[in-house]
Amino acid sequence: MRLCLGPQGWPLGLALVLGVVFGQKLPTRDEGLFQMQIRDKTLFHDSSVIPDGAEISGYLFRDTPKRYYFVVEEDNTPLSVTVTPCDAPLEWKLTLQELPDEASGEGSGKPEPLDQQKQQQVTVDEGTELFSYKGNDVESYMATSSPSGLYQLEMLSTEKDSNFKVYATTTPESDQPYPELPYDPRVDVTALGRTTVTLAWKPTPTGVLMGQPVQYCVVINKEHNFKSLCAAEAKISADDAFMAVPKPGRDFSPFDFAHFGFVRSDNDFNKDRGLTSNKISRSYTAKSKASDIQKVCIGNKNIFTVSDLKPDTQYYFDVFAMNSATNTSTAYVGTFARTKEEARQKTVELKDGKVSDVFIKRKGSKFLRFAPVSSHQRVTLFVHTCLDSVQVQVRRDGKLLLSQNVEGVRQFQLRGKPKAKYLIRLRGSRKGASTLKVLATTKPSSKQPFPSLPEDTRIKAFDKLRTCSTATVAWLGTQDRNKYCVYKKEVSESYGEEQRRREQNQCAGPETRRKSEKVLCKYFHSPNLQKAVTTETITGLEPGKTYLLDVYVVGHSGHSVKYQSKLVKTRKYC
Repeated sequence: MRLCLGPQGWPLGLALVLGVVFGQKLPTRDEGLFQMQIRDKTLFHDSSVIPDGAEISGYLFRDTPKRYYFVVEEDNTPLSVTVTPCDAPLEWKLTLQELPDEASGEGSGKPEPLDQQKQQQVTVDEGTELFSYKGNDVESYMATSSPSGLYQLEMLSTEKDSNFKVYATTTPESDQPYPELPYDPRVDVTALGRTTVTLAWKPTPTGVLMGQPVQYCVVINKEHNFKSLCAAEAKISADDAFMAVPKPGRDFSPFDFAHFGFVRSDNDFNKDRGLTSNKISRSYTAKSKASDIQKVCIGNKNIFTVSDLKPDTQYYFDVFAMNSATNTSTAYVGTFARTKEEARQKTVELKDGKVSDVFIKRKGSKFLRFAPVSSHQRVTLFVHTCLDSVQVQVRRDGKLLLSQNVEGVRQFQLRGKPKAKYLIRLRGSRKGASTLKVLATTKPSSKQPFPSLPEDTRIKAFDKLRTCSTATVAWLGTQDRNKYCVYKKEVSESYGEEQRRREQNQCAGPETRRKSEKVLCKYFHSPNLQKAVTTETITGLEPGKTYLLDVYVVGHSGHSVKYQSKLVKTRKYC
């Protein structure tokens, strides 16, 4: 909005205030227009007059100074001016203006020459500097006795467009708009955990002694402490999808006009710029991660526990006492703390070419470390899960190489590096505990320590071939010649799923079975995967009985893997 100026160059609302305060008669004006303008509150707000005893918010364009004015009516009056930077450091100074001599005389009714008006404006702009500051602290000018007159506050942001707040009063003792800090304004960390931090601070006397409505707001972030709630809120607002404020002299796009309630045709817009495209553009402020900063208002409690933090992470904590009636706030001296590390688990050292048995609790994790002694070009990693699937994550010198869920037997080829160290993290299933076998080696070998498996490890039973004493089953093989051993076990008809799950430990080999349960062992392979299937008829069964059948495939190094168990029931009558 463009600011309307009076004949002497004063902002129109400010000229009105001066006229009331100093009893001057304004020069000749269009009275109807003047009355209409002073009734427009938005125009008066834009006149940059700071009201006595109220905090105002403002916005600065980068490298564009802005002036605010404040009137002190009587001599020997206390004066307090407080400036709160929000987004960026500010430069500001407070001056006492020397009013032109004509201000106290009566208007002649005749317009003054333009050069005389400019000369008077220069006189107004120059004044006695009372205070200046540059930085991002909340800073105040305090005087117990000030002369009457017009005070000018000039502000400048040299880094970027910025928000700010200003409060000025001639009755600072009785106003006390900002909550008072206690004698010890520090925020203390009273308890520290891996995901929680407990904070405590002394209450503000404003709420305890003066009975004013005060609540506390806590701000948590990972970057730095904030010197004002205004600064924290400005950072939070960067996450919102607000339109970026245009630079001075830069017009809005057609969308922006509609956003602010204005209607403008695309033809006019393009005509002003000589454009022919109808493409609509919109710009946004840069967004920061919403999770990086949080603000929580907790009422009048002065102890608060922050939860859901990340382990081994540094956080900054700020507490602000806020007057609920005036919406003004005061910052305590913030603090910072690093949450505790996760409980370090014992790391299992893997030996080159040796199989290690690993047990993981439900939803737990284990760390394995492999540090080859000699230089190597490749690392072969075998993982054999015995029960449920396991998440496998491998890092080489901190760099992530793979992250996959593994079920059954998997082989991974990792590119080597001289003197490299490998950290393997195994995360268990949510269903229950997990057991697995892990082998890492740098030695090239034509024979794998674990047997090769087909994609489908089920055992198929042929119902039509089932008799009172026999059952015929089939299973898939591979192109590698492996040894297969078949075992049977009689079970009750109430054989449950939980018991079957316990029996499904794929890492338990034939050596754990009774000799009486063994049916046979045989070697099998097929160059053609389409024909890599074998059948076997199990004899010596009893009529009407239920049997659990298992097939084990044994590798060259003796390590075995069990196919999925199969329940079969012989015919009762033949």
